[in-house]
Amino acid sequence: MTVAERSRLCLLGGFSLTVDDAMVSLSPHLQRLLALLSLSEASVARRYVCGALWGDSTEQHAHGSLRSALWKLRESHLDVIELVGDSLRLSAAVEVDVRTTTRMASRLLRGQFEEEALQLLEPNLLSELLPGWYDEWVLVERERHRQLSLHALEALCEHLINQSRFGPAVLAGLAAVSREPLRESGYRVLMKAYLAEGNAFEAMCTFDRYATVAARELGIAPSPRISSLLDHVVRLDTADDCGDHRSLTPR
Repeated sequence: MTVAERSRLCLLGGFSLTVDDAMVSLSPHLQRLLALLSLSEASVARRYVCGALWGDSTEQHAHGSLRSALWKLRESHLDVIELVGDSLRLSAAVEVDVRTTTRMASRLLRGQFEEEALQLLEPNLLSELLPGWYDEWVLVERERHRQLSLHALEALCEHLINQSRFGPAVLAGLAAVSREPLRESGYRVLMKAYLAEGNAFEAMCTFDRYATVAARELGIAPSPRISSLLDHVVRLDTADDCGDHRSLTPR
């Protein structure tokens, strides 16, 4: 078995490379090289790699830095990068967490639900991509992954509601809200899950929380699309923490 066949690269929540369950320590340049290649399923041109990682250097120096990085990996017996002509790619034998979540999320958004999609609710897979890294290519990929995961969680919630699997549906809705507390659509699917299982009180509390956050942080009111979910629900006038029932009045 080669080293690559026993390797796992994690980018969600921070960078880590494990080989045969042992953590591998890498320099920042090597970390960025592996991270950059792992974010593309296809081969990446050497010129692009040099520009992304050593853009403040001359072209000659950047190519020299790339050759040095590849040599260091070979010297460490880390066979995780394949050379394809004038391009590079991460070995297909390396398991990458962000690729796994991307595939599951993409299938969900195409309407293809599989039980493994519930793995998207695992805390480690809900983490931010490479937090603390501010390279331009990281910022772009971080936002792309954030949007993909948000849409996937909302789609997962809707699908589980349709299957009458309300417990996991609520968890998916909560995950979407936690991932982005200012996003109305996350609160909306969470409210749908609560209402579908007959828990109007939780739906009302969720609406009130969003209304408070939207007013305080964005200076806006909830849209008719989310407000209309409560059109046929008995209004619960509650304390701020939704724990003190005051009265029941119809909307």
